[in-house]
Amino acid sequence: MDQHVVVFGLGFGDEGKGAVVDALCADGSVSAVVRFNGGAQAAHNVVAGGRHHTFSQFGSGTLAGVPTWLSRHVLVEPIALAAESRELAALGVADPLGLVSVDADALLTTPFHVAANRAREDARGRDRHGSCGKGIGETAWYALLAERGARPGEVVEGQELRGVPGLPPRVGDCANPVALRRKLDALARFHEPLIGDGPRVDDLVALYRAFADAVRITTGDEAGRLADAGRLVFEGAQGVLLDETHGFHPHTTWSTVTPRNARALLAGRGARVLGVTRTYQTRHGAGPLPTEDRGVLDRFPERHNGTGEYQGAWRAGHLDAVLLRYAVAACGGVDGLAVTHLDARDLQVATAHRTGTGHLTELGSSSDLVAGCTPVLEPLPDPVGFLEDLLDVPVLVTGAGPTRADYTVRAPAHR
Repeated sequence: MDQHVVVFGLGFGDEGKGAVVDALCADGSVSAVVRFNGGAQAAHNVVAGGRHHTFSQFGSGTLAGVPTWLSRHVLVEPIALAAESRELAALGVADPLGLVSVDADALLTTPFHVAANRAREDARGRDRHGSCGKGIGETAWYALLAERGARPGEVVEGQELRGVPGLPPRVGDCANPVALRRKLDALARFHEPLIGDGPRVDDLVALYRAFADAVRITTGDEAGRLADAGRLVFEGAQGVLLDETHGFHPHTTWSTVTPRNARALLAGRGARVLGVTRTYQTRHGAGPLPTEDRGVLDRFPERHNGTGEYQGAWRAGHLDAVLLRYAVAACGGVDGLAVTHLDARDLQVATAHRTGTGHLTELGSSSDLVAGCTPVLEPLPDPVGFLEDLLDVPVLVTGAGPTRADYTVRAPAHR
């Protein structure tokens, strides 16, 4: 594939997007990886050349030496980014922060957001949404309050305001201590009724000022400049079934997971849109998983996925053709597929969901998924051929194991 590529997940996340991005970058043809949604909650595993790293904010092409640009659609957490940089340096990546540039308009996720996120999730008890506890939803919500001009006492997205919100801190503010301190002071006052005393604002100002010195902060049409200068891979986080618009509320992310942001950044430039799926279904924590089967979980244990303190348990089930078709339709179609975990054997696929009113083979919207539906399971034949026929698109990347050597990038064929 010699054009720009958009990589995104067709499930509930954890489809293998990081390994797919690494495979696309391995031949040296990619000039930059662009992150176009999500934040520090991403966990994209790459195993290459005896090294393993779980990518969070760095692009998954980093072990292949490919730089990362964090677009304005990414929620940037500088403390976690610094920690990830140290992990990459320990793996032999020279000057990791020198490989990162960040859009000045990207929102900052701060310790205030993280603490508030965890406090709200703790308060939900058994009704937890399955948040990662990384402050992602809180960051997006606080920015939404400023956009709406919300006031104390109002209920916005199901949460009552206890304080007066200010303008949200952004990456560009890190180079302006006066503006940054003003925004962090307002943020601290807003969250104090919920979390009490947070970190000292002066300490955060100093830390974020050092962050601004360590990475290149971009303005203007950086996406256009990068796209015109070389081949880009756009790396998405999470999956369409968690999308803020098309996912199954309340178990969704505060992020546009579909390729919409990537298409906007490309501004009409062409790209191949690549949806990623495993050969079986997975998810973390609470929320629907119609084909869930403990037997699948036992047969395919995960080395790099487990129970998260806030996110919840790792879950698995059979491939779900109904949800796959829904995910592809929700994002406006795909040009190709990446299929991972092809080393799994003796699989089944749900071709329909049995409900009280009959068999459901298509979802028009997320509300069509009926609680307690029973999957209609059939043996899964050759997954590549089955998925190509099901979705009428070619499989362009295959993965049959955890390492870069197990991945193959296939030349597009005319269909």
